[in-house]
Amino acid sequence: MTAAEWTGAEAMVEEAGYEPGKPVVRGVRFGIRPGERVGLLGPNGAGKSTVMKGLLGQLPHWKGRLLLDGRPAEDAGPGAVAYIPEHPVLYERLTLWEHLALAAASVGMPDEEFTEKAGRLLARFRLYGVRHHYPVRFSKGMQQKTMLVIGFLLSPRLYLVDEPFVGLDPFATMELMEALDEERARGAAVLLTTHVLDAAERMCDRFVLMLDGRVTASGTLADIRGQAGSGPEARLFDCFLKLTERAGAEGAG
Repeated sequence: MTAAEWTGAEAMVEEAGYEPGKPVVRGVRFGIRPGERVGLLGPNGAGKSTVMKGLLGQLPHWKGRLLLDGRPAEDAGPGAVAYIPEHPVLYERLTLWEHLALAAASVGMPDEEFTEKAGRLLARFRLYGVRHHYPVRFSKGMQQKTMLVIGFLLSPRLYLVDEPFVGLDPFATMELMEALDEERARGAAVLLTTHVLDAAERMCDRFVLMLDGRVTASGTLADIRGQAGSGPEARLFDCFLKLTERAGAEGAG
């Protein structure tokens, strides 16, 4: 897959929530081009994870859709979208290698390709020596790396990555960023959520800033600066503070 072979993803959320008639997210819409990393950003409780769960079909009350190449994501086939959750989802009786084999089988990956790719990814994230151990007994950081390896194994068109930096040490964070760079060169699109704005500023091409379940600004860093009324050297964090203060003042008024 290259960027020329697909047109990208589009996320549309009319409303999303956990109880009927009580949406916590409204009117969120954005696109992700091939080879692009988009940061869905905001403080805890802004609605980032709710958007992510909705796009994955994990919410009981949801109006919206996720399109790949202009078609519903569920029609794109197995492995088109990979989800890397904030809280690892692991099977108690499966080893790390068995977790990877299960993921590979779900997309029909040939055995030879699986063995080569899984071994390379495990070595990269320094997990090869524990491939026959049980991830449920790993540290939080190693469990998070397990989820990263599963996601990268599938080589999807679109990555949905929820709070990727939680539990990762500096080396693992660097490995993650390098791996995402390679996936971007391959043409994959990446949507990641985080409240760590400094890290997002370094690794994302565009941003969707959320506050209280709505989009408060979006675009490149230059676009965000303009929407916040900040100068050309302003950091993303400073822009978000200004936008938050403005929203608070408008709400009070």
